[in-house]
Amino acid sequence: MKTSWRSASLVASAAAVLVLTTACGQDKADTSTGSQNVGAAPAANGYGSAGAAASPSTGANTGAGAQTQSAGQLAVADTDKLGEVVTDSAGMTLYRFDKDTAEPPKSNCDGDCATAWPPVPASGATAPIGVDKTLLGEVTRTDGSKQLTYEGWPLYRFAKDTKAGDTKGQGVGGTWYATAPDGKKASGGGEAAAGGSAEAADLPGLSTRNDPELGEVVVDKNGMTVYRFEKDTPWPMKTACLGECLEKWPVVAPVDAADTKGIANKVEGRRGYVVLNRPDGLKQQSIDCWPLYTFAGDKKPGDTNGQGVGGTWYAISPEGKPLGKPK
Repeated sequence: MKTSWRSASLVASAAAVLVLTTACGQDKADTSTGSQNVGAAPAANGYGSAGAAASPSTGANTGAGAQTQSAGQLAVADTDKLGEVVTDSAGMTLYRFDKDTAEPPKSNCDGDCATAWPPVPASGATAPIGVDKTLLGEVTRTDGSKQLTYEGWPLYRFAKDTKAGDTKGQGVGGTWYATAPDGKKASGGGEAAAGGSAEAADLPGLSTRNDPELGEVVVDKNGMTVYRFEKDTPWPMKTACLGECLEKWPVVAPVDAADTKGIANKVEGRRGYVVLNRPDGLKQQSIDCWPLYTFAGDKKPGDTNGQGVGGTWYAISPEGKPLGKPK
């Protein structure tokens, strides 16, 4: 297991208000401006169409107790669609979340997210037969509990998987993937899959690509197009996409400024490359104080299916401008 550790610097949001950086209209400085590369998120911290309180109603592994029980001896299962994936002792698929980090291990799935994606307890778990036991580790969650990690990545079950062999969580929101035996994402499709190989090109947290119609477009670390919402406001920075809106328009989680390429985050006179602490508890990256989103309707890198939706959603330029917006 990797042992390189860094301290996280993100802080909790105020209960009912948005906490903004000075650069985006806040009266007090926000210590979240440094941000951390904690991964592009679907609804309620990244579980997309799974729903905030999804839970299975049938099957062998039902109920909160079953979802939070020890993983026991992990195993490697060979699936038709995904190839080899890591499972718990009951054959339930174990997942990793793109918005978590492996260096250092950190879980960014709490609250409703953890209801849909129950964390796997660290206690009582052993490595699959034939797999290096040093791949297993643990991370302390915000509630103080210990969560199992695999090659540094926190592990989860999916509440909609109701029987051994289910892989319904694969690709949900473009951020959840079954865990391969080497700790990487299992390849293949699945519900709300991002399309193509689960391992996108080795991209920074935010970068750009040249779109033949729109020009230079910002993309996330999976190569997915990044959008801005015209009903949001940059000064003071405020989001108008809440609740069900996030099921279609997942927020882009904080990305360290050093983990970007081609983004105008150091341009003099710009309002800043800062993190929005949303009223729903999520943390959202911005460019020029415009909150960033991806679109659940984009299935593969290069898709721009969210462009112009409702006359309010537009791909964003590296300077924060709406691309292709009618004048």
